[in-house]
This record gives sequence, C-alpha cells and structure tokens, in this order.
Amino acid sequence: MLTRFLATAAVFGLTAGVAAADYKLTILHTNDFHARFEPINKYDSGCGEEDNAEGKCFGGSARLVTAVKEARDRADNSILVDGGDQFQGSLFYTYYKGKVAAEFMNKLGYDAMTVGNHEFDDGPEVLRGFIDSVDFPVLMSNADIKDEELLTDKIKKSTVIEIGGEKIGLVGLTPEDTHDLASPGPNITFSDPVPAVQAEVEKLTAEGVNKIIVLSHSGYGVDQRVAQETTGVDVIVGGHSNTYLSNVSDKAVGPYPTVVNGVQIVQAYAYGKFLGELNVTFDDDGNVIEASGEPLIMDNTVTEDQAALDRIAELAKPLEEIRNKVVANSAAAIEGDRAICRVQECEMGNLVADAMLARVADQGVQLAIANSGGLRASIDPGDVTMGEVLTVLPFQNTLSTFEISGQGVIDALENGVSQVEEVKGRFPQVAGMTFTWDPAVAPNEGRIVEVLVAKGDGFEPIDPAATYLVVTNNYVRNGGDGYKMFEGDDKNAYDFGPDLADVTAEYLAENAPYQPYLDGRIKQK
Repeated sequence: MLTRFLATAAVFGLTAGVAAADYKLTILHTNDFHARFEPINKYDSGCGEEDNAEGKCFGGSARLVTAVKEARDRADNSILVDGGDQFQGSLFYTYYKGKVAAEFMNKLGYDAMTVGNHEFDDGPEVLRGFIDSVDFPVLMSNADIKDEELLTDKIKKSTVIEIGGEKIGLVGLTPEDTHDLASPGPNITFSDPVPAVQAEVEKLTAEGVNKIIVLSHSGYGVDQRVAQETTGVDVIVGGHSNTYLSNVSDKAVGPYPTVVNGVQIVQAYAYGKFLGELNVTFDDDGNVIEASGEPLIMDNTVTEDQAALDRIAELAKPLEEIRNKVVANSAAAIEGDRAICRVQECEMGNLVADAMLARVADQGVQLAIANSGGLRASIDPGDVTMGEVLTVLPFQNTLSTFEISGQGVIDALENGVSQVEEVKGRFPQVAGMTFTWDPAVAPNEGRIVEVLVAKGDGFEPIDPAATYLVVTNNYVRNGGDGYKMFEGDDKNAYDFGPDLADVTAEYLAENAPYQPYLDGRIKQK
C-alpha cells in the first residue's frame, strides 16, 4: 500500500517534500584576529589580569575555545572559518611568527581560512611555515602563485568539505592591492575578486556543489560588490575592514547578515572580540531560505578555558620582560581607533608623526608622514608599557628618510586621501606641515587644496619645485599603501633607521606625562 502511495505521489510531484528535508548549517567565524591570544581592553590593546578579573576585558583564545565548543553543541551542523589576518598585532607574532596562530587554530578546529594581507607581512616563507603547520586548507582564489615555489600547490583557490552528509564549497579571497599592503614578493599577482569568485563557483557547481561560501579578506564594500556581480554565492564571510555588523547594536555598520543580491554577508569586527554565529537554512537545491544570527561578544560571561590559559601563559613567559617594562606615562587616553585615524587627524597619529620628526629633526628633516594603517590600537591613561606601544606599532618598521620635491609631497597626500570613503590605511598623519583636503573632489583629481610647511614659528605654502627632507617608515618609503612616489633609488634614502616602536616609546618617555592633543593640522574643506 505504501509503495503504491509513493509511486502515485511521484507522478504528481509530491515526493519532494517527503524525500528532502531542509539543511541547517551554523557558520562560526572570526576575522582580523591579529595575534590577540590574550584578552584585550576597550581600546583593543592588552588587558591586564586585574582588569580581566574585574570583567573589563574581551576576547582571548581561552574564551574562544569555550564559545566555539558551546556553539557547536547547540548546532546540528557547523563549520568554523576565518576571514584572514591571523598574523601581526602583538608580541606573540613578533616573537613566534605564525606558530602560535597555527597551534590555536588547530586546537579550535577550524575548517578553512582565507589569506589576509598580513599573512604576507614576512613574505611567502613565513606563510608557508604556517600552512605546513595547520590541519585545514588555506584558500585564495584571486592570486596567481604558480611562480612562487614556496606556495605553489600549498594554497587552494577553493575546497569542498562535507558536513552532515552535505557538500559545502569554500572559496578564498585576499585584497587585490596586497602588494601595496604587505610583502608578498615579486612572484605573486593579485586580481579582481569578481571573476575569480565566479570561476570557482562555476567549477564547484559543475562538481555538484550547491552550497557555496566565500571567505573574503577584502572589506565590507568589496564583499557587497562581489555579492552583486556574481551568481551562485550563498554566503560571504568577510574580513579586512574590521566591520561590526549587528541587529542589536547602534554601533553596527550594517545588519547581520547584510543581504545583497540574495547573498548573506557577515563580518565580526576584529581581535577576537566577537565570535560570529550565522544560522543558515538551505533547501534541497542549495538556496538559502532563512539566515539569522548575531556576533557573540567574548566578554566576562564567557568562561576562559583553563588548558588554553595555561598554554598561553607558558607561551607568554619569554615576552614578559619586554612587555611589562613601563616606558612612559600618559595623562589621558591616546585615541588610535582606526575608524578615526583613517579618515582624519587623530591623537595617535600626531604622537607617532611628532616622534618620527623629533628623532631626525637634527638631520635637517622637515616633514613626517605616517600611514594610519600602521596604527593598530589606542593607549589608555596612566603607565604605558612597551607591550602597549608594540600593540600600537607591531610591524617592526624602521624610520626612513629621503628627499622629494614639494610636488611629490602633494602627490603623496593626494594618494593618502584617495580612499577615505573605504577607510583605508593610507590616510596620512603628518608633522611639520598642515594640509586641507576636499572630499567633494574625486579621488586623485585634486582633493588636496592647500599644504603648508613649518617655517620658524609659522607656516608657509609648500613649494612644488623645492626639495624637502621627509621621514616615514620603511614600508611606506618603499611604496606601501600606494605611496609609489616615495620609492626608488634616486631619493638619497636611508631605510634602516631605528625601530618606530622604540622611537615612539622614547618620545613618550621624554614627554611624560604625555598629553594627547589635536591641533588642526589636517583640515577638511
């Protein structure tokens, strides 16, 4: 009787509802962790044991271990993925490079990650060592690595994993401008994410995969473009722009998920402060029929896993002497939030630019330009430790001095304000000069309205034909963040000055207690 019913039902197309149940998948995700294995404070900098005990800290790997376990326990099917930039940001990376990241990502049981630009900060060799150490695929679809022997066959464009009997396709993306942001070397080229993603989607679809997730270290804006201009993508797990998406917070940039062209876009801020949790329901054809969730804040309500705490404490021992040394005192918090420093004058930018210029002023250097992307945290009031300074300036950059025309300085500032709308790290913090820019003008079409350089007790207009001595960091001097006008062997450059973190620490000490300030050196028309 049952056989006859099923046969009859098949004739009338009734078996679809009987044979195929909806598939539910929980996507747990992190991005831009930046070696924050220990908890952070409200300034995204280190948080001490006393403050942690008082419930003032967030994040840390020990909380993530607990939160991931609890999230997996309440999900039928789940994956854990990362949107890139595990590298760089604390002494753990400075000392261990990618080894601690690999250890804890394996412990947490990640299923895949994409390559972030900071994964290239120490070149392909360090990234290769990390990839060799992890138990999951590392993905990047929009890069040609065939000429880079260290990475050939080590990084996949996409992969397929099986969860609960269903195949999930995962595609990786890294910033198209990684050559401007890091040190991938000359053997890798990066390309537009849209055709790269579409090619992988078509490949996966041809293999019968109908649930596709892009792991994108490309920024919230690019993720929306990828969603709009591709077909077949179901979810984009983002990174790079440190975007906080939420349905409950007035500080959120957009909803979680943000839906564009039917694609669910998520991101979970940065530094392990949140664990993203997106619950997706697919129909039998792989279409998303429901998606909901919220980034889970890693505050003191999340119990720290003791085994993880013990391991982090063990790893931290070699770092303690460096980190805990008090180098100065600040009379107030020094604001270094990327959302501020990448669009306007900020206190941390003034501090670092002033410190750079003060260090080399006796050499006749007149101007300082610091890229805001090199400023990674704020500093809270009171005693300032070397660990805090290194959290702000983790890249081991050195001071670089060089000669350039006034027009070259104007061109540099033009580059610096060319991506303000995207909150990019090239925004210039300066010393020894002031400038005014006009956001109503198109990028690279004359946004810089006025540049004045210090002379005596006042300022005078910059002379495009004159030669100026400038200080920046070695990354920017060699063309990083789009400052191509600074690179080359024709500028009487010296790229091997003191470490920028040391210079800043010494400047803070000489001016303790340091009083953060703004003085209008950067104006918007």
